[in-house]
Amino acid sequence: MNFIRRLLTSGKGRPVAIGILLWTLLINTLTELPPTWQNLPWPVEKVVDAVGSPFTTGRNLLFDGYQKEHTRKQQSQPVTIVAIDEKSLQELGQWPWPRYRLAQLLDAIAVHKPAAVGLDIYMPEADQTSPDKVALGLGPEHKTLAQQLSQLPPNDARLSEALRRTPSVLSAAGFDFKAFTTTEGMRTWPVTLEGDDTLPVFVRRFDQVLASLPQLQAAASGQAVVSVDLENGVVRHIPLVMNLSDQPVSTLAIEMLRVATHSPSVNVKLSPAGVSAVEVADLSVPTLAKGDIRLHFAKHADMASRHVSATDVLSGKVDPEMLNGKLVLLGLTGAGLNDMRTTAIGETVPGIEIQAQVIESLFDGRILMRPQWLKWAESGALLFFGGLLIWYIPRPRSAFALYLRKVPQSGLWLTLGTNALIAAIGLQVFIKTAYLFDAASFFLVLGGVMGSLVSSSLADMDIRKKATQLAQQEQALQEARLAGERERRQALNTAPASAP
Repeated sequence: MNFIRRLLTSGKGRPVAIGILLWTLLINTLTELPPTWQNLPWPVEKVVDAVGSPFTTGRNLLFDGYQKEHTRKQQSQPVTIVAIDEKSLQELGQWPWPRYRLAQLLDAIAVHKPAAVGLDIYMPEADQTSPDKVALGLGPEHKTLAQQLSQLPPNDARLSEALRRTPSVLSAAGFDFKAFTTTEGMRTWPVTLEGDDTLPVFVRRFDQVLASLPQLQAAASGQAVVSVDLENGVVRHIPLVMNLSDQPVSTLAIEMLRVATHSPSVNVKLSPAGVSAVEVADLSVPTLAKGDIRLHFAKHADMASRHVSATDVLSGKVDPEMLNGKLVLLGLTGAGLNDMRTTAIGETVPGIEIQAQVIESLFDGRILMRPQWLKWAESGALLFFGGLLIWYIPRPRSAFALYLRKVPQSGLWLTLGTNALIAAIGLQVFIKTAYLFDAASFFLVLGGVMGSLVSSSLADMDIRKKATQLAQQEQALQEARLAGERERRQALNTAPASAP
């Protein structure tokens, strides 16, 4: 205990506070390094993973909190979702539907001249309900019927024709491993690289892909990968460009914009730091170094107006304005049929909803930004304010020190008040500029420094108080001894003389 007390009070707590400031600042920086700096030595990486969790978790919770307080507001409605929903399944039967029905649905959408139609559906195998496939299952007694069925066009051929008549984009899913229905590549349209010959190694890479049949790929106007990575089960980042076995491919939103604008290719700008932007037609989207963006989510309820049921489209009951000139997404929303994703605002939505929000964010220009210079600026600010606290708080005649002597709880209130102010500043920066200011790191770093200094100050005050009390007790004892001595002398001087 004496050692700890000496450590806390040595240099008025400054050495310990300086150590806390530099250590937490280093760990915080290492948890958010540029991708080009990610090759840390093994022991350092393990330490950062073990100690840096509060910074990473706090940062994500704070940024999610910003979005919950200020969700994205709809400015335009470029997207319409044609949903294979519960109503469609109830009226037209279970999923998967025969491909001829998908062809009919595409034709019904194409009548209204959409800008592009993206199918968030994978069709890697032949349709087993196709007439030629059904014919193979008939017995010898149905030979004539089998011959008649085999002469009908296959369902996949009918769907291929519908894809050709429509500005369509097929979706594919990236895989990190080989499966029975995956392949090493797929048919894509050009993605040109500006600044280098290949995408950086830290851009999301897949070695296998689950794509639709080759004849469907050949009929579509475009094809894209729609896979997203989760952070603790939450969607926060969306890649705009990925690496498929050393082949650059774009995501569904970018590919639909390419098809809608009749652009020959997607352009990716590269810099020494990584991917800097993805361009299609006259749209240039600034990205993070890995070629991804941070998505600002809107509430699902606010976007309900852009959903139409597939059965309403087939029956001609849909408002033409919902499809004319729109970027139409066709996918599954029925219960148990879709991949549900949790967004940063805590909502669980179908995967096709994520794709719609990407397109809307690109149209509205509302993309959350956290450039690397902001991280360095935060680190510099932490170093400055932490140093200022270390210099000011231990000063015995500072206003804080004087007030702390009167109100010991003032250190706690000052820490909480400072954190609330920083959080408010971060929220306003988010609302006004869409930049993500990491107030959580300020809580952890400055809170640690402040706690160390206040603890040292309180310990120093306690020692001084005890020393003062001890001095007062010694002075009282001394005064008591002096008083007793005076009384004894006075008693001797006033005592009567003894008889002769």
